Amino acid sequence: MRILIAGATGLVGQELVRLCHQQSIAVNYLTTNKSKLSTDKNYTGYYWDPANNEIDSKCFNKVDVVINLAGASISKRWTSAYKKEILNSRIDGANCILNCIKDRNINISHYISASAIGIYPSSITNYYDEESKEVASSFLGEVVEAWENAADQFTSTGALVTKVRIGLVMSAEGGALPEIIKPVKMYVGAAFGSGKQWQSWIHISDLAKIFLFIAQHQLEGVFNAVAPNAVTNKELTKAVAETVKRPLFLPNIPRFVMKLALGEMHILLFESQRVCSQKLEEEGFNFDFHNIRPALQDLLKA
Repeated sequence: MRILIAGATGLVGQELVRLCHQQSIAVNYLTTNKSKLSTDKNYTGYYWDPANNEIDSKCFNKVDVVINLAGASISKRWTSAYKKEILNSRIDGANCILNCIKDRNINISHYISASAIGIYPSSITNYYDEESKEVASSFLGEVVEAWENAADQFTSTGALVTKVRIGLVMSAEGGALPEIIKPVKMYVGAAFGSGKQWQSWIHISDLAKIFLFIAQHQLEGVFNAVAPNAVTNKELTKAVAETVKRPLFLPNIPRFVMKLALGEMHILLFESQRVCSQKLEEEGFNFDFHNIRPALQDLLKA
């Protein structure tokens, strides 16, 4: 098997590449940075510029599966211009790959797209599985719906199409966790708002395993990439504090404070999505990290 990965140099992509090589799976990858091109036999880079529909068609050489993780980070202030970039980076990337496949009559067996649990409406009481049809009215809901619609276009090529709705990624190397840890270590950690909002999280190694499991078992459709046991924001903050051995003594941080600090992006801290991973488990996937404390202890080597 040879896999083409868009977004291979990002946080999740690097972990996925490591796992592929561990299992002797060759990787082609797409990058917008020519300085990141590699020509190793099992790790070969190809340049693309999705915004201008430019892609090196040789990237599909001997490729069976395409995994698209590419997209601008949502963890940056949402100005009008940046919101457009968040949306366009996902749509342009999918369209660029699809256009090349169609123009060159390239055959792939499987297109797997990253997606996000932000498609589910914020709720303290709902428990969302993949059958849920309601889409969040937020900016994130709009982005994920468009992202998944772009992925669905690949059914016209005859390929299997899979959308992986990713929760809060836990990694010591980047993403949310280091940002959660910083204030806690400085003795100013606290839950946000009521602290009752659900955070459906996933250990980065389990996330990489999910993408590879889906590819190897040729699973199609929608899958929630979240650990089996979601936690509330208060529980997550407390677990982080215990793991890094710091006390929590400050009151919860009010929503208006974070809105002033972060603008519209503050909803990332206050949205509540309790999401079910049962569909993956029924397909035979085994999580290494079911619960937040062992995950944190592993990541922080506590």
